[in-house]
Amino acid sequence: MALMHVTFYSQALAGQSEFYLTLPNDAPPFLTEGNPHYRRAMKTLVLLHGYSGGAADWVTGSSVQELSAQYNLAVVMPNGRNSFYLDREATGERYGTFVGEELLRYVRECFHLSPRREDTFIGGYSMGGFGALRTGLACSHNYSRIAALSSALIIHQLKTMSPETATPMANYAYYAQIFGDLKTAGDRDCNPEVLIRRKLENGEPLPEIFMACGSEDMLVESNRAFRDFLAENGVAAQYHESPGRHDWKFWNQYLEPAIRWMLDQDE
Repeated sequence: MALMHVTFYSQALAGQSEFYLTLPNDAPPFLTEGNPHYRRAMKTLVLLHGYSGGAADWVTGSSVQELSAQYNLAVVMPNGRNSFYLDREATGERYGTFVGEELLRYVRECFHLSPRREDTFIGGYSMGGFGALRTGLACSHNYSRIAALSSALIIHQLKTMSPETATPMANYAYYAQIFGDLKTAGDRDCNPEVLIRRKLENGEPLPEIFMACGSEDMLVESNRAFRDFLAENGVAAQYHESPGRHDWKFWNQYLEPAIRWMLDQDE
């Protein structure tokens, strides 16, 4: 199992960027023999971290290296800082473009990963769950499946914020920098619902979606609301809810099931 930490200049971010990559191109025979996942081409999963996290989060917090080797899956884990994986005009940092287009193009070319949409997935937790949904939908030509764990689907809460508002994560100024005009954020393409409606109207294919959220998670109501939105609009999705909070114990519980679902192995 190769584990790499890569830095490169990103045009989308106008500066240096970084990501971790697990690449099971040296898996030993005891792992590959009789393993059906090694009788096909390697697939790719981009995994996004949450607010205040970094590129190493999945490496240190989960069993992603073992799962990468078990399922013959290249896993790309970029640093999205606190961007919500959106393009930010105010700073020139285009994290949506970076994750949705540039990073994927870079790893495909450098590491000879499959260029096929059907072989490429995106997932994340918390802010990264929101980022996976928004990026996977905005760049559905690149991603065929999305796994969103404890997603920070706060988009509809933004319009009620004022300059005096502060949340456990950040203050009004931060949200305004990330999402722009907070009164209209829910009506723009930073809202995954807007992207879904647009693609349905245009007859464009949508990625399939896997969601999971803990029943004691502070974000569970917004995740349930998005689940209901998907059902009402006929979008193919799985939703899982079980006892759990907003922590690695819960995310580790659902990482492997999400991977198996991506690979059509969730029986």
